Amino acid sequence: MIKKNIRLIALDLDGTLLNEEKHISEENRRALRECIEQGIYIVPTTGRTLEGIPEEVKGIPGVRYAITVNGGKIMDKTENRVIDSRILEPEQALAVIDIVRNYPVMYDAYINGRGVCEQRFLDHLEEYGITGAGKNFIKSMRDAYPSIRDHIEESGEQVEKLNIFFRDLSCREEIREKVNALGFTVVSSSMYNNLEVNAKGATKGDGILRLAACLGISPDETMAFGDGENDISMIEKAGMGVAMGNAGAFLKERADYVTRTNDENGVAWAIDRFVLGREV
Repeated sequence: MIKKNIRLIALDLDGTLLNEEKHISEENRRALRECIEQGIYIVPTTGRTLEGIPEEVKGIPGVRYAITVNGGKIMDKTENRVIDSRILEPEQALAVIDIVRNYPVMYDAYINGRGVCEQRFLDHLEEYGITGAGKNFIKSMRDAYPSIRDHIEESGEQVEKLNIFFRDLSCREEIREKVNALGFTVVSSSMYNNLEVNAKGATKGDGILRLAACLGISPDETMAFGDGENDISMIEKAGMGVAMGNAGAFLKERADYVTRTNDENGVAWAIDRFVLGREV
């Protein structure tokens, strides 16, 4: 057992802190509470907006900061204040949409902390591999518009993130290549059938470093947990990167430590060992 000097813990949600039922276990909650009591910052670090973070996570006493939309926005939820943002200008978002709308995909956007989608997609989520809890989550977190493109063009709003879901995975890498070629995007993924498009500079890893600097914390004093492609940057840039047992091999090989799965309290397991100094 090697106890680390950790002052900030960044936690991906889906597949990491949350179990497969999209809830936080009592064991994980206990570990976070003990960290907070020791003055350690617990920071949800997610592709979701602040509104999309479950209340059972952001409502934990002492959880003040959140890194949202893959590092696109760093939020102080206590003051309802944006600390830092890296988001797409309207014309940049439109350029991405003009690429993806020519393919058999569903796409939507996060604008001002809220998801916007087209009704034609919301009516057929299953066709894009979105079922169960994921389907219910998307329906509860999206406002329907006849055309997302028209809405962005007419409103002139900046876009925090664009999501793309695939009916046919054969075009996934082709779209990734074309969007990356625009030069102002970061393309990642959190699910087998999606891509997530952010502005350059919007990664979870960069978000952790920016928040840590704001709080006077060195990179070596940070710890990050994740399971997906959009967690690579924070696993690599945090002082200690922890991959979940359910993570893909591509993430495990980059991590400093591989813990148990999200259904086996993997977050608590690693925190107990490396942060709280408890034998497990």
